[in-house]
Amino acid sequence: MTDLLHLAAVALYALAAALLGISFARTHRRLPGVATTTLALAVVAHGAALAAYIRQFGEPPLVGLAPSLSVLGFLIALGSLGVATLGRTGPLGLVLVPVAAAVAAAAQAAGVRPDGEALAFRGPWFVLHVVLAMLGYAALAVSFAAGLMYLLQFRELKSRRFGAIFRYFPPLDTLDRIGRLALMAGLPLLSAALLVGWAWTERFQHPMAIGNPKIVWGVISWLVFVVALAVRAGGSRQARRGALVSVLGFAVVVISYVLLRVGSSARTEGFL
Repeated sequence: MTDLLHLAAVALYALAAALLGISFARTHRRLPGVATTTLALAVVAHGAALAAYIRQFGEPPLVGLAPSLSVLGFLIALGSLGVATLGRTGPLGLVLVPVAAAVAAAAQAAGVRPDGEALAFRGPWFVLHVVLAMLGYAALAVSFAAGLMYLLQFRELKSRRFGAIFRYFPPLDTLDRIGRLALMAGLPLLSAALLVGWAWTERFQHPMAIGNPKIVWGVISWLVFVVALAVRAGGSRQARRGALVSVLGFAVVVISYVLLRVGSSARTEGFL
């Protein structure tokens, strides 16, 4: 049941992304609403898949690559559905929904099931730590989507072309505000996740080496948030630079994750 529901969610995400793409290309007025409904169905199916996972395996889907990716994809999709209800911010789904679909598809391909990994850090504090971190990364994905659309819209306006991007994308100030708010929400969430992890290691005397991939990736991600917010400190004058840093920062987080995972042993390090 878990695999079937998860596969249905991936298919619905792909359909929602396709509908948004067609809506953008043809400026169809009704398709965005249909795409939002399809996305809502995908989120429901995905949530049911995660609930089925808990019933089937007796643990939350937070340990191992595939379950963790599935939760992250779910949170990104949930964020996309949330912004779709906020007036003219719905087009952010043009970026967020394909990202959610890709993450969920990667989880499906890897097999959404426990990997048998033994971790010392489990229990309620582990769940809190992972959920806070996932929410922070989902917020970073929202900031990335807003930043990417800001840069495309800015280039369109600068070249005095008023085509599909100008008609479909939200205004620049809206995109800048969404990117800023996402970073402001994500930073305390990720900071809290890191603090919970640090407090657990201190409380139960399970210190981690400074070169541990989880610590390195967490610090890199935290610095991306800090730099992205610092660049935006100049207000609207720094909006374009802030959008660029959000896009590049998201890429840095993704690339550093891939490199750290490839360079580490998932069995010995317990890396995501």
